[in-house]
Amino acid sequence: MVHGHKGFQFQNWARTYGCCPEMYYQPASAEEVREVLALARQQNKRVKVVGGGHSPSDIACTDGFMIHMGKMNRVLQVDTQKKQVTVEAGILLAELHPQLDRHGLALPNLGAVSDVTAAGVIGSGTHNTGIRHGILATQVVALTLMTADGTVLECSASSHPELFQAARVHLGCLGVVLTVTLQCVRQFHLQETSFPSTLKEVLDNLDSHLKRSEYFRFLWFPHSENVSVIYQDHTNKDAYIRDSSALTDGAELMTDFPSQPPSSSGNWFWDYAVGFYLLEFLLWMSTFLPCLVGWINRFFFWLLFNRKKESSDVSHKIFTYECRFKQHVQDWAIPREKTKEALLELKSTLEAQPQVMAHYPVEVRFTRGDDILLSPCFQRDSCYMNIIMYRPYGKDVPRLDYWLAYETIMKKFGGRPHWAKAHNCTRKDFEKMYPAFPKFCAIREKLDPTGMFLNSYLEKVFY
Repeated sequence: MVHGHKGFQFQNWARTYGCCPEMYYQPASAEEVREVLALARQQNKRVKVVGGGHSPSDIACTDGFMIHMGKMNRVLQVDTQKKQVTVEAGILLAELHPQLDRHGLALPNLGAVSDVTAAGVIGSGTHNTGIRHGILATQVVALTLMTADGTVLECSASSHPELFQAARVHLGCLGVVLTVTLQCVRQFHLQETSFPSTLKEVLDNLDSHLKRSEYFRFLWFPHSENVSVIYQDHTNKDAYIRDSSALTDGAELMTDFPSQPPSSSGNWFWDYAVGFYLLEFLLWMSTFLPCLVGWINRFFFWLLFNRKKESSDVSHKIFTYECRFKQHVQDWAIPREKTKEALLELKSTLEAQPQVMAHYPVEVRFTRGDDILLSPCFQRDSCYMNIIMYRPYGKDVPRLDYWLAYETIMKKFGGRPHWAKAHNCTRKDFEKMYPAFPKFCAIREKLDPTGMFLNSYLEKVFY
C-alpha cells in the first residue's frame, strides 16, 4: 500500500512558484497510482502529478494530493528494429540518454533541459528548434493513461486515436500518464557553430538561415542590434570545442569550417565561467540602477558572443545545457511568417519606452506544425520567441511592464503561450487561439467529469 506524507513543500526549479499539498505521494507502480486516485475519489480531493519541477509557472501546484513520479523511472523496452523506446512516465531525460547511448539510439530533438520527465516534457508542449522538427510530443508513438476512475487506456494512432491526439500535450488534466513510447533515431553527433551578426541581417535573411542549418536559432540582445546566430547540424567529427577570437564578418563565418580544433580550449571555458559570474553581479547592481541593463547586454555580448565558436559532441550534450540563473520566463509561438514583424515591433516598443528594461536574451526558435490538439504549433509552422528576466542571487526584478508589452505583441500576431510558462490568458483567449479547443475540452470532461486533475492554473484555462 502506498503511503503519503504531510508537510511537504513544493517549489519549482526557479523558486518562483510553490505550494503545500495536503498529501505527497511517490508511487512505485501503476497499482499504487490507482490507490492514490481511489483515495482521492473517496475524500473528494484533487490530484496533481509533478515531475522535474522545471515549469516556470504554477501548472504543477496544488493544495490537494500531489503525486511525484520519480520512482516510476524505468526503461521498459528498447526496440532497436523500430528504433523505439518505452519508458515509465517518471524517467528523467537525463536518465534516459545514457541508456539510449548503449543501444546506439537518440531522440531526434531535445529541449534545453534534461532534468525533466518524459510525461512532463510532452504534457507541457516542450520544444526546441528546427523547422523540420516538431515539438517533443511529436516523437511520441504511444502512451498509457490512467483516468480518474482508475481505468488504464492505451493510446496511439490506431488505438483511441482521438485521445492520442489530445494526450500528447495533456497539461496533466486528462489522467496520470504511466508509460510513453518514443520514436528514436540512430545515435548522432552535432556540430554547434555560433557567430555574431545583427538583427537586420538575420531577419532579412531568415529563410536562408532556416535552410542552412537543421537546428537554427538566434539570440537577440535587447537595447542593441547584437545577435548571436547558432547553427547545430549533424557531423561525423569527434567531440571538441573550438574558439576563434578573430572577428570576421557574417559572410566569412558561414563558410566551411576547419576539420580539426586547436589543441587547447581552456581559455574558452574560463571566459564563460568568469563571464556568467560577472553577469550575475552586474544584473544584481542593475536592480538598483535599471539604466545599466542596456549597457550590461552590450557588454555581455562583447565579452562572450562577439567571436565564432564551434563545438561537437553526441547530440544530447549539444542540445542541453546548464541553466545558470533562476529566472522569470515567457515563451509564445507565433506563425513562422510573422517573425520579422513581431520582433521588430518588440524592439520598437522597448525603444519607445526606455524605462522598460529587458535582460538578454530574446531567444528565437522555429518548429514544424503538427496535429496535436493543444500544441502551440497546431496546424502551423511556428516561431517561438522566448523572453527572460534573470533573478540575480534570487532577487526579483521589475518585469511587469515588459511582460505586458510582450504579451500584447504576441496576441496581436496570433501567438499561443507555452503551456509550462506563466501567462495571463483565460478560456476566452484559448477558444480564439486553438481551433480544436472545444474538442479537447469535451475529451477532458468525459475522462475527468469531477475535475480531479484541475488546479488554479487549469481552472483559468478551462473555465
